[in-house]
Amino acid sequence: MARTVLISGGAGFIGTHVARLAAASGHNVRLLDNLSGQVHGDSAAYRPPDGVELFRGDVTERGDWERALADVDAVVHLAAETGTAQSMYEIDRYYRTNVQGTAVLFDILAGGSHAVGNVILASSRSVYGEGAYVCRNCDPDGARRFPQSRTREQLEAKDWEPKCPKCGEGVEPVATAEDDALSPASIYAATKLAQEDIVRIACASAGIAHTVLRLQNVYGEGQSLRNPYTGILSIFSTRVRLGLPLPIYEDGAESRDFVHVDDVAATILRCIDHPQAGATINVGSGVGVSVMEVATLLARTLGAAEDPFISGEYRLGDIRHNFADIGRLKALTGLAPSVALEDGIARFCQWVRTQPIPEDLLDKANAELKSRNLMG
Repeated sequence: MARTVLISGGAGFIGTHVARLAAASGHNVRLLDNLSGQVHGDSAAYRPPDGVELFRGDVTERGDWERALADVDAVVHLAAETGTAQSMYEIDRYYRTNVQGTAVLFDILAGGSHAVGNVILASSRSVYGEGAYVCRNCDPDGARRFPQSRTREQLEAKDWEPKCPKCGEGVEPVATAEDDALSPASIYAATKLAQEDIVRIACASAGIAHTVLRLQNVYGEGQSLRNPYTGILSIFSTRVRLGLPLPIYEDGAESRDFVHVDDVAATILRCIDHPQAGATINVGSGVGVSVMEVATLLARTLGAAEDPFISGEYRLGDIRHNFADIGRLKALTGLAPSVALEDGIARFCQWVRTQPIPEDLLDKANAELKSRNLMG
């Protein structure tokens, strides 16, 4: 059945992919986006996909939401400030956009004068903090543990790995499930968890179907190459193309779950077409890959002159490991990741070569963090 779908933040990386897919599936698609310069650069150059309507507006403004929500059946709420490191000092901006913007949406929906029957929220794996581990010292079979964020003192000592909160010994990372403990380690993560609570409580009260999707590290063609605070593949690809060295934080063994944007868009479309009664679902590959491994793959695919190197630097708020248990994704949506990392990186690099080389802003961003004592 064709629906009218509003995608907040719809001119962004994920939103554009969802918009194309939803429009091709017969839905009427509308975007609400402020075309932020940090993400889009020259906003005047942006053109929505064919057949997709663009409303330029800000999610913190009630009037912009009201205008965009007219006759909408489903809302895909992607709009957010997303830089983990930047969130640690631009706290008001992250709170206003992520939390207050979501509150404004539901203040309108609580009024009842709308047709919205389904909300899909793009949340983040960051709400777990360090996520799930097992401790062999406490239990030979592996007692499940959820370490707290690593302290500044631990990071300064280059003691990178989390410790068991019960015995203090080393632990092994395992797949994090949706029912595991939540422990945000950054302001960004805290705002995403607040979004989840607003969506869950407000939708249940209003009888609106809703799905919370905890996205892992999403990558792929079309992601912003301008934003120095998010998207490590974008940051790395720019430095490789400029012939700059590729520094890797900590010891390079920190790991992430990389999921291609095509798999994320397919999941969101499935939730549009088949509304959930209130589900929280991890969206990832289910595989943890070290940052050094993915950086080396990217550098070699782009033909870098030299391999990445270990900088030994760290950022407060970064996690060490996290990868998703995707059992619920498969069970509730019938989907599984279809784009292998090697294939996805090859596609990303092929696309990157067609794009203008942006200014590298990593050193500037790192200098800002160091000036605020958030990086060492």
